[in-house]
Formats: sequence, C-alpha cells, structure tokens
Amino acid sequence: MAISRSVKDALGSSSMIRRMFEEGNLLRKQHGADKVFDFSLGNPDVEPPPAFHQVFLRFAQEDAVGKTRGVHGYMPNPGFPAVREALAKKASREQGVTLEGSHIIMTVGAAGGLNVVFKTILNPADEVIVPRPFFMEYKSYVGNHGGIVREVETLPDFNLDLDAIAEALSEKTAAVLINSPHNPTGRVYPAATLRALAEILSAQGKKTGRYPFLVADEPYREIVYISGGTPPVLSAYRHSISVTSYSKSLSLPGERIGYIAVNPGIQDEEDLLSGLIYATRVLGYVNAPALMQRIVAELTEESVDVGVYARRRDAFKTVLDNAGIPYAEPEGAFYLFAKAPGGDDGAFVNHLKQYLILGVPGSGFGKPGWLRFAYCVDELHIRASALAFKKAMETW
Repeated sequence: MAISRSVKDALGSSSMIRRMFEEGNLLRKQHGADKVFDFSLGNPDVEPPPAFHQVFLRFAQEDAVGKTRGVHGYMPNPGFPAVREALAKKASREQGVTLEGSHIIMTVGAAGGLNVVFKTILNPADEVIVPRPFFMEYKSYVGNHGGIVREVETLPDFNLDLDAIAEALSEKTAAVLINSPHNPTGRVYPAATLRALAEILSAQGKKTGRYPFLVADEPYREIVYISGGTPPVLSAYRHSISVTSYSKSLSLPGERIGYIAVNPGIQDEEDLLSGLIYATRVLGYVNAPALMQRIVAELTEESVDVGVYARRRDAFKTVLDNAGIPYAEPEGAFYLFAKAPGGDDGAFVNHLKQYLILGVPGSGFGKPGWLRFAYCVDELHIRASALAFKKAMETW
C-alpha cells in the first residue's frame, strides 16, 4: 500500500541537516572519525551538569528501595502539579511576568511543544509568519495542523525586519514564530525589537479583532554570550507563548523534555490552556516523560557550562578568519552561519566535502548563499580542521 502523497513529498525533500549527518557517518567509516570534520548536526556533546546525575541517582535509589510509589504512572496530561509550580517560578524570573503552575504545560521537547501549540491555535489555511532563515521543520509543524508558513526576510544583520512582518500580516495570520537565540544565525533579538514587534501585533489585533500570537521557540535561551541574556518575550507582548526544552540548557536532547509557558494576560486564557492540554493528549504524547519532569524540577538553577561553547565559538571564528570565510557574529546558540564564497552554497558544501568538512547549505534553512557549521564538537577537533579549511579555500 502506498504511503500518503504528503509524506512521500516530505521524504523527497527531507532535512538537509540529517542528510549531511548520514554522509558524515559514511565518510567516518571510509577515512576514520579523526579525519572527518563534521559540523552538520546540532547535537549537544557537553555533559549535563553534575547536579543532573546526582538527582537522577537519588531518584533511582529511592525507587529501587520502594521509597516512592506511583511515580511511573499516568499523571495529569499537562504534568505533575509540583513540577509545573517549580518551572512557573523559573519562567517567571526569565520572562519578567508572574506565572502560576497552571500556565505551564510539560511537553515532549520543544518540537512536541510547538506541535501542541499549533494544533491548538490553527484553523485550516491559517498562516504563521516565520522570519527567514529558519529551522525547516517549522513547515512540517505548522503543516501538520492545516496551517501555512508565510516566510519573510530578515535584515542584513539577521535582526527581525519589522516592516516585512507588518506587510505580511493579514486576517489569516494566526501567529508569528520567532527563535532566539537563533538557529542557524546565532542572533539574539534585542528587547527593543520585541517591543516594536509587540506594537505591530497589537495594532493588527485592534484593526482586525484577531490578535496574532507571538510564539517563541527558545531551546537556546540559556546559551548566550552577550550581556543581559536573552530578552523576554512574555513581558513584551500580552498574546505570547514561550516554548522551550532542556535539550541544550541541560544537554538532554534524547530525553525529550520541555514545557510551554503561556502569558498570564493572554486573551481567552482558560480556553487556550484547556486546548493545549487536550492537544497534548490527542496528539499521542499523553504526557511528558515522568522521570525527566521530576528531575528538571529540581534543576531550575542549573545549566551546562556555556563557557565551553564560547571557547569553541572563538576557536571556530579563528579557523574561518584564517581561511577567509566571512560569517555572522553569533550572540547565542552554537552555530556559525557563514557566507558561501561565490554565493552557491550547494557547490561550496560539496567542495568542502572533498576535504572531509561537513556543513549544512543555507538553502536548508531558506537562505541560499550561506551555510551553517555547528560547533557542538570538541575544541581540539575544531582547531584541527584549520588546515582542511585553508586547503579548501586555496582550491576553490
């Protein structure tokens, strides 16, 4: 029996990130892992903070001796009440608003959270405005629930182009989706930009009677190199929703744990929260992983050592500087978005592969002419790539 057309089409244009990663696996088999410089996949390799292991072991030991009961069973779909209360306090500090546990929905990572949000807020053919470049699976997350991604350009420095967003707004606009710190550019949107965006969205709501949601995808929120951290979204705009995960901040991507934080002043708050809980259930998540919920609730003051990523960023910048490859200055996350010499990102990525260097074409993020390097790899490996980059540029 044939699979659906939509899935078949999606398989034909599947993630360039994953494709490059698979190519890297083949090259490692042929040449050895130490000879291949794979900067394709944003898979955090920094170990979780020591407190994670301590809490994990404590819970396991308590469980083994029968000290706890019922902690592996079903709980309310939005999560354990005590966990939601703990994370509401954390999110309140970060977002500059006062949240209660009821404003937190525990999710199966940020990807799960975004799907829950779009299931809840989208009607068929509703539009979600997304600044370009962007993580291409956003198209699937929106399309899964009958929506359409409306792409808009960003400014040359990759800050939001507020005029472009304003022009793209219509009565079909259900939401604007932003990601800060940003994948792939490393841009952190300034507080002033968020406030100006809020004014535009508020004006649109007053004009049409439909206030677009501002949905912030924030898994990199705590990996930031500029002073002041990541400016909050919830305190900038009333109709805002933050979706985050512990994939990067605690280096737990495989554990699939995150949460949605809903602005307490949002319109039709009760209906929205009920809808998010319903969507969590009917999408098949049922609830976020029970053990991970309990663990992250005890780690609200913990994060990975961001200094490790900062040193890798600086090492990679030196490599690209010496090779003569320009890039956007990353303010957060763990990516360098570099300009493809000559403007053909596909050709340049293929050229780099001859020197066993793997990056992802900017076309995979909706931005041809650029390419992304992920520096969540050992610093020594980054430094070791310098000669390969230099040779690649000499023959380009």
